[in-house]
Amino acid sequence: MAECGVASRRGCDKLIEEGKVTLNGKRAVLGDDVSEQDEVLVDGRQVARKAVHSYYMMNKPKGYVCTVRDDKDRKTVMDLLPEGAGRVYPVGRLDYDTEGLLLFTDDGDLAFRLTHPKNEIPKTYLVRIEGSISDKDLNRLRSGVELDGKLTHKSKVKVIETDKKYTKLHVTINEGRNRQVRRMFESVGKEIEFLKRIRIGDMGLGSLERGKVRKLTVDEVLYLTNL
Repeated sequence: MAECGVASRRGCDKLIEEGKVTLNGKRAVLGDDVSEQDEVLVDGRQVARKAVHSYYMMNKPKGYVCTVRDDKDRKTVMDLLPEGAGRVYPVGRLDYDTEGLLLFTDDGDLAFRLTHPKNEIPKTYLVRIEGSISDKDLNRLRSGVELDGKLTHKSKVKVIETDKKYTKLHVTINEGRNRQVRRMFESVGKEIEFLKRIRIGDMGLGSLERGKVRKLTVDEVLYLTNL
C-alpha cells in the first residue's frame, strides 16, 4: 500500500488496524501477503497498482560529472552506482567540483516534478568562501542578483561559521540555473572554495558517506512526490 502511494508505512499500518483495508473481500491484518492477483480495497476503493520504479540517493564527490556519458572521458556519477541499479538517471545536476545530495530514478514523472522551475523545489547548500562577507552583500544575495539579465529569486542565506580566514554559509534556493550558487557569489565579488548540496526540501544526506549510494525509503519517495 505504501509503495502504491496510499500513505506512509506507519499510516498504512494504522489503516489496517482500524479495519479500513480488505484483502480479497476479507478484513486485512498486519503481515498479510499480497500478490499481483489479489484485490486490496481501502474504504471500499481499490488500491491502484503503480509501476515499479527505482530511487537512489548519492553523496556525490567532486571530480565526477552528472551525465551518463562524457565526451571528455571524465568520470561520471554513473560509475558510482551499484550493480543492479537498472536504467536510472541523475535528477538534475551538480557541477564537476560540487559535492553532495544527488538523486537517481527511472521515474520520469518524479524527475520532472523535482526539476521543473514552476515547482520551485528548495535546495540547500553548504558554502565556504575565503574571508568574510558584508551584510550588504548578504542582503543582495537574499533579495536577488542579476544573472544573464534576469534577477534570481529571493533566497535564504545564513552565516553559520566565520573567522578572518573563511566564512561558511547555508544557502537555500528554489531555482536551478546553471552553476547558480557559484555565480550568485561571483556577482558580489566572492569565489566559492567549497560547495555541497545538503538538502532537497527537508530531506538530507544523513550519515551517507561521500561517494556512497543507498536506496530511498518508501517514506522518502512519498515525501518527494508531495513536495
